[in-house]
Amino acid sequence: MPELPDVTVYIEALERRIVGQTLLGIRLASPFVLRSVRPRPAELAGRRVTGLRRIGKRIVMELDGDDFIVVHLMVAGRFRWLEEGAKVPGKIGLAAFDFTGGTLALTEAGSTRRASIHLVRGEEALWAMDPGGIDLMAATEDAFRAALLRERHTLKRSLTDPRLFSGIGNAYSDEILHRARLSPVQLTTNLDDEEIGRLHHAVRDTLAEWTDRLRREAGDGFPAKVQAFHPEMAVHGRFGQPCPVCGAPVQRIRYAANETNYCARCQTGGRLLADRSLSRLLKDDWPRSIDDVA
Repeated sequence: MPELPDVTVYIEALERRIVGQTLLGIRLASPFVLRSVRPRPAELAGRRVTGLRRIGKRIVMELDGDDFIVVHLMVAGRFRWLEEGAKVPGKIGLAAFDFTGGTLALTEAGSTRRASIHLVRGEEALWAMDPGGIDLMAATEDAFRAALLRERHTLKRSLTDPRLFSGIGNAYSDEILHRARLSPVQLTTNLDDEEIGRLHHAVRDTLAEWTDRLRREAGDGFPAKVQAFHPEMAVHGRFGQPCPVCGAPVQRIRYAANETNYCARCQTGGRLLADRSLSRLLKDDWPRSIDDVA
């Protein structure tokens, strides 16, 4: 799922294309993508795009008249910039936003339709969609500490909680925790001041680094590789591959459709974290230390 760095680069690409342009109309190829209709799609024709912003992992198009188009790409949603009036792409097309300078197509690969469009009237209704997480690139260390310690959870859960932090998901939380040299299952209430400061710096450095990387890769276009796994990542999606810092094989904890990747040597003092399914199966044969598998 696109996270803060991906969404930021998408917004920058959209700003170059549609800010100041007039929305001619919205074409829906899948009626299920539209989740709210106040205002109705036809009411937005002729409106000018005045700006873009981010709410969590959502992209917000601001229109004159205090109306908004809110798009959540979810896992497989993507934008394409096409010639004005172009057809909505084949089976993967969900919707098209026609502008005076071109057509913005919303697509989604696969059979599961999770991407969404909300049409929203007024700032109050817009901010009702905000889970409330703080902006990590603007937050001071004190604000970060307050959000982190608000609830007693593991670091992985807290970093990905949109009520606490805005725009972080499964991928970048793994990268942040690796950079901070902290275990994903460490409880927030067990951190000392030095560890909280280290985590705060890791959050800002990781998100800034990846935003710059994706910006360079995209150039003048949209991000081409909006996906959970990037080969340049340190641990996320790299199970069994060497940690770029210490060379130990990257480990994972699997749960439902997600997994957490970490380096035992860098983050947990060499201790292997129990995988909910595999460790239960192996029981006493489950290795306890990275030295047992490295």
